[in-house]
Formats: sequence, structure tokens, C-alpha cells
Amino acid sequence: MDTKEQIAFINENIDFQDKCDIIYNLICDDLYVPMKAKELAILLNIQKGERDELHKVLDTLIKRGKIICTKNGKYIKSGDEKEPLNNNNKVFSNDRITGIFTPNQRGFGFVRLEDTLEDIFIGKDYVNNAFTGDKVLVEIFSKTKGEKREGRIIEIINHEVTSVVGTYEKSHNYGFVICDDNKITTDIFIPQGKDMRAVSGSKVVVQITRYAKKNNKPEGIITEIIGHKNDPGIDILSMIKAFNVPVEFPEKVINQASRVSKPVSNDDMLGREDFRDVTMVTIDGEDAKDLDDAVSVSYDGVNYTLGVYIADVSNYVQENSALDKEAIKRGTSVYLIDRVIPMLPHTLSNGICSLNQGEDRLSMCCIMTIDGEGNVIDHKICEGVVNVNYRMTYSDVSAILEGDKELSDKYSDVTEMFYHMHTLSSILRNKRRRRGGIDFDMSETKFVIDDSGNIVGVKPYIRDKASLIIEDFMLAANETVAEDFFWKESAFLYRTHGTPEDEKVKKLKAFLAKFGYTLKGDSSKCHPKEFQKLLEKSKGKEEEMLISRLTLRTMQQAKYTPENLGHFGLAAKYYCHFTSPIRRYPDLLIHRIIKDHLRGRYDESKEEHYNSLVATIAPGVCNTERRAEELEREVEKLKKVQYMHSFLGEEFDGVISSVTQYGFYVELDNGIDGLVHISTLKDDYYQFRENDYELVGERTNNSFSLGMIVKVVLVRADEVTRTIDFELVM
Repeated sequence: MDTKEQIAFINENIDFQDKCDIIYNLICDDLYVPMKAKELAILLNIQKGERDELHKVLDTLIKRGKIICTKNGKYIKSGDEKEPLNNNNKVFSNDRITGIFTPNQRGFGFVRLEDTLEDIFIGKDYVNNAFTGDKVLVEIFSKTKGEKREGRIIEIINHEVTSVVGTYEKSHNYGFVICDDNKITTDIFIPQGKDMRAVSGSKVVVQITRYAKKNNKPEGIITEIIGHKNDPGIDILSMIKAFNVPVEFPEKVINQASRVSKPVSNDDMLGREDFRDVTMVTIDGEDAKDLDDAVSVSYDGVNYTLGVYIADVSNYVQENSALDKEAIKRGTSVYLIDRVIPMLPHTLSNGICSLNQGEDRLSMCCIMTIDGEGNVIDHKICEGVVNVNYRMTYSDVSAILEGDKELSDKYSDVTEMFYHMHTLSSILRNKRRRRGGIDFDMSETKFVIDDSGNIVGVKPYIRDKASLIIEDFMLAANETVAEDFFWKESAFLYRTHGTPEDEKVKKLKAFLAKFGYTLKGDSSKCHPKEFQKLLEKSKGKEEEMLISRLTLRTMQQAKYTPENLGHFGLAAKYYCHFTSPIRRYPDLLIHRIIKDHLRGRYDESKEEHYNSLVATIAPGVCNTERRAEELEREVEKLKKVQYMHSFLGEEFDGVISSVTQYGFYVELDNGIDGLVHISTLKDDYYQFRENDYELVGERTNNSFSLGMIVKVVLVRADEVTRTIDFELVM
């Protein structure tokens, strides 16, 4: 088709797709030279007042990845090298992939892909006005072997983030919101009359009505005023809102919870096994109020009988009820430093579903007979009625096991059972260790809070004997239930943990070789036992923490799946979450499946129903779990910053816990870490050696690597960015 014919087509009344084809064919023509929109319009004989359609066509072709607009405003074919794009001689491949965009404060960003841990780097010239959380189509740059993948965003498929939280600032007859999320580098413009009369300094929720285009900022309207940024508690409440975690329960849900929360009656006990004569205890933290598991242990001289009794939440939360729909929406309880956001209303979570001392409660029970090697040689899963004898705490049970006479006398009727529990716990842990279960035993942080909710201290959290007992018993029940229902060939929801990715294992092996450690086996077939041996070999040595951290980073994230894929970290063939239905939705769903089997209601229609249900719910509960973890992490970071602010200018000894191209992180004895930025290292120019996890000076050859002990001074504790900055004491 020659140019005259194209001009004729443009001026005729033809559909939009045909116009796109005409322009694209013109730009692909061998005789075409890069032109601006105005030059194209002149060539095609389009008058000034009729050029809007041409611009729409050009914008559409750019979004589809067919053409590119150069820095000089000229249009060329995608991948065409006739004219450089933004002075950056990138060559585009035909590889296109979708993912979720996350920007960086400096203008560039990354696109996260679902099925791989490798992100795609997006330079600031190729962001194409994408907003945080956008699902985008990316075209990959061609690359040489060994380089990280880079790309450019060619289309925004949809905007996942529709509202943000930030601080409102008024300016004359309009306003703007500075987003709390520091990845959002642009303010949100608030037109006059759309601010709900917020004042400067108000923490607000903004609904985005228009996303950024070219030089225009995003625009929005304020839908909620959370409070003033200086008001007590507003900092955490703002973060909860930003993560879109529901706090208040709808009235319908509260009313339904009240209606079903009736004392256990004789009718409720029909068809259930009566365990009220079995001596059992709950063991939890001092502040715990939702007690969803009780345990009992007896020993006949040969075998142990372990009873794990779990609150029967499914008796009160019926499928498709208002309570159930709200529980699915929340997915999990969220445990923050000074509060808990429960999955279920307190009437249930702290009331009728909580296994409170001295009160009859309905339960789902897993009774296991375990031999001296830790093998479950027999088991029974059933519905039961329980009445807990004692509400114990981790600290009291641990003290009894350490020989505290006063507490032993106080709980004399159960003290022997605690010793049996401790022995059985050790047996189960040793069995897990023999098969290759990995125990990272990473240090966690515990906050000391005063009556006003202020952080007055931070210290490492130590796993005591009692907490290990409950951990081992819950793992045993979860494995037993998962294996039982695997062999029933039932629809089910498993907790799975995949084998580490080859590339990460190879990098770990290369680094370990420098310390004289090895991992046997091919990268794709590394047995968990090899990782366990590695951690045991490094125990007590200077590099112990370093190796633990790198090994943990090599692991995949655990997730919920309808298929039984095994659990790599536990070296378990079968695993599920059965033991916490008050705070996790997957456990509640599993209880319903178990009940239908126990009551003879599981048939083909139920099989089809549950297969569809677990496939639908699995991705959602994975997402709500990640959301809760991220919120908990961000709140911790904020509180650590607030706590450390009073120590500005003070010196600390710490260990390098992470090394990046922009500096290294130093972790203090209390578990708080902060960044030593590379720009503060004035004695030399330091280069990042990624494979060695170290920064090395070009002239002095000084190095900073993982595990090094350093002295630092605290120079900044920023609540806005939730970051802590150190400088090295030279």
C-alpha cells in the first residue's frame, strides 16, 4: 500500500483498528524515517482540528508495544535501532511478560513475577507512569548471559492500588497528600471541595480518581480522616489502613457472633467423645486470650499417648455465613506490638471458642500413640468435648522443668505430665532432625511495653522449653492429620514448602566453599538434611549467624496448595495447618472437611464442592498471610525507629547482617538493625562484590562482609521512612 492510499484511508470513515493498522504499516515501511506526530499528520493530510484521533492511535500502538516514542518525540517501530531511545542503546527482545510493579524512591522500579523470585529491573526512563501495585506488561531487553533481566513497561493492564494513606497538606484552594508508602514518590493532588475539610497534618485515606499521565500528578478525593499525625496511636492505625486490613466488624457479623455464642449444652455434645475426665492444659504466653489448643500426655512405660485438642470453631462459623465471609476476607489474625486484629469477633475468639480453664468446650481432637523413636503408630481424629484443668504459661512450665519447687508444688497433680511432655517433645524433635528437618533458630525481637503502650525496651526473644513442647506437639498433629487425609484421597488444603531454586543454591554453595563448607547433591536435588548438617556444623562458630541467614534466604516461602507437595523445611511428606482455627482460615476450612468425613456426609458432590473451594481459597489465604506478615514487619520497624530515637549520637557494637551495593546493615544485640550507607565510607571507593557478599575498597583493599563485628554510631532514626542509619566509627 503506497502513501496516497494510506492518506485516503485515514480520511475515510473507517474503524479504529483499521486506522491502527494503517499507521503501524506506515512506520514499518522500509522508506519510513522517524517522524513526530505533527509530521505524520502533514504526511497523511490530517488538519489541525482533526488530529486527536491520530494521537489516540499512536498512544494505543505504544501501549501494545508496537511502536516507541523517542526522547525527541519521534515514532519508530518497537526494537528499531534507527534512533536511540532516551540515549540508552537498549535492544528489545520479543519477550513480554506480566507482573506487579514496585517503584523505588529514586525513580526506577522492579516488576515482580508470580512464579519466580527474579524481579525485572525497570529503569526510570521506562516506568511509563506506572503506579505502585500496577499489573503491567513488560518487554524484556535482550541480555548477555549472566546479566540481570531489565525491561520497559509497555502497558498498564490494571491498577491494583485504588486508595492510599498519607498526610494531608493544604495549599490555598487545593491540597495534596504525601503518601506514607515511600515507594510512591509523587504526591496525590486533592481538588478543592474533595478534602472532607481535613487540616494540614491530618492522616487521611485517599481514593485515587485519576492516575499520573506524562507530567500530571495522580488525583484523588479524601474518603476518610484517620486523625492527626501527632495523636497517640494514629501511626499504627494509619499503617493498618494502608494495608487495607479490616479492623471493625460489620454489625451483622457482631450480631451473628453473639447469637451463636451460647454455653455448651448436652445437645451440643451428642455424637462427640467426652474427654472431660482427661487431664489437660493449655500452654500459652501470659497475654494470650484466644486459647485454641490444649494438650495432654500419658506414658505407659513403652509408648506415649499425646492428645491435641483444638477449638471447634467450625461449629460456630458456618460456611457462607456472614461470619465466614468476614473470616475469609481477613484470612488470619494480625498480631501487632500493642494490639491484635482478630480474624473472628472477640465473642468467639476470646469467648466460646477459647479453651478456657474449667469450662466445657467443643473441640476437634487428634489422639496419637507414639513410640520411643517418635513414630506415630496409631491415631484417632474425632470430635470431642473438653474441660481444661489449668491455663499454664510458657514461663511457668519452663520454670517447673528447670526445678522450681514452689511452682512444682502448686501444680503437683500435673508436674509429672510436664516432664513426660518434655521427654516426648525431645523425642519428636530428634526424629525430625534425623529425617532432615531444618531448625534455623533465628533470633526474634521482643518489645517491652509500658501501661501506656510505649516501647521501653527491646530484647531478643528466647524459645524456652515450654514453647518448644507446644511447637513439637502441634507439628505432630498437623502432620498426622495431613497424612490421614492424603491417603483418604480427599479434597484438602495442604501447607507446602518447595525445594530451593537452583540458582540460589548454586550461589550459596559458592559462598560456603570460602569457609570450607559444602552442600552435597545437585542443586535441584539437595535434601533438607544437607542444610540441617550445614547449620549444625557452623553452630557455635563465628560464621554461625552468617550461614544461618544465607541459608534462610535460599529457602522458598511456604504456601497453601490443594496438592500435597511436601514441606521441604520440615522434611515432611505430609503437612497442613489444623491447630489454629481461631486465627487462621485454612485450619477452619480443614475442620469442615474433617467433620464431613466423620459424620458420613462426604460424597461425590462434597468432593467436587471442596475441590473447587480449596482451589479458589488457596491463593487468597496466601495473600492475606503475606499482607499480615508485611504489616507486622512494618509496625515493628516503626516502633524500633521510635525506640532508637532516644539513642541518637550513641555508639554500639554490632554485626554486619546484610551487604548491598549501597552499603551494609548492622544488627545490634537487641535485634535492631540499621544501614551504614556506602557514601559515609570516606576512606576509599568501595565496590560491591555480589557473589562474596562484601564491599571492597579499590585502594586500601579494606572489606566489609557478612558476619563482621563493627562499631557504629546512630545518626538518624526516621519515622517517615521507618529507617535507621548508622555511621562507622573509624
